[in-house]
Amino acid sequence: METFLALLYTFLWSSASVATKFGLKSGPPLMLAAIRFSLAGLILLAVNGLLHRGVWPKREQMGALAMIGFLNTTLYLGASFMALQVVPAGLFNLFVAVNPFFVLILEFTWLKKTIRRTQWWGFIVAVLGLGIGSWQALTHVHTPLWGLILVIGGQMAMALGSIYFHHVGIPGSTIIINIWQLIWGAIFLWPIALLVSFSKPIKWNGDWWGSLLWLVGAVSIGAMLLWFRLLRQGAAKASMWLLLTPIIGYVLGFLILHEALTFYDMIASILVMFGLFLANRRVLSQHGGLNTSSRTSSDT
Repeated sequence: METFLALLYTFLWSSASVATKFGLKSGPPLMLAAIRFSLAGLILLAVNGLLHRGVWPKREQMGALAMIGFLNTTLYLGASFMALQVVPAGLFNLFVAVNPFFVLILEFTWLKKTIRRTQWWGFIVAVLGLGIGSWQALTHVHTPLWGLILVIGGQMAMALGSIYFHHVGIPGSTIIINIWQLIWGAIFLWPIALLVSFSKPIKWNGDWWGSLLWLVGAVSIGAMLLWFRLLRQGAAKASMWLLLTPIIGYVLGFLILHEALTFYDMIASILVMFGLFLANRRVLSQHGGLNTSSRTSSDT
């Protein structure tokens, strides 16, 4: 049962970029993102309230939650939605999978944290995989360079948000943290979305509603609840399943969006997965899973 739930979570998480692609056919990316975050945050807030759980964090925590929401939701996911206009879903999932390496490099650069030799080798292998995937997108799919820059910028914002999250050490329920970072992220994103999207109206058709309902229900709510259940079996063991996201992302892009699936895409995915495995080999041997020190509740 747990294996099935883990595979379901990995599928839902990998499907987010595919669902976003459908929504982008019918409306501007930042409007889709702002509506998604608002609905997901308000629905989770209402459900938590109906279950008589606490929904309000302490007043002194609001500033930290606002910063996390700005970095992890407004910047990271906002940039991601913009990038998915031109970046293949498979390649996007490849960059998401290596987010722990962005955290690692920032910690090494700013916090002077020591990086193990195996982590360096894992980073080099994963970057080689990203390079092959990016080269394939730029030369064969003719993906604009600005799309890749947005993906990288979004991942850097996510890495900063992860470091800040662990640095401030916000106590309390991870569900409450996720609710308020979604709400704050939407608050910051709405003015930008309205400013840049006024000239492109939304087509309230099946693609738009299907994308929005899937992103809110299946990803922001469903995948999050599955993730918290998996965490009960141990964070390291749970996150081992994230190694599958690059392959699933490429397969979903191929089957649903009819994106090209080439030999180079497979090589890129294998290199990224091997790099992640290599970097976390010590954790795998000790706990049976992948290190999740950089993962926060915003991932869903």
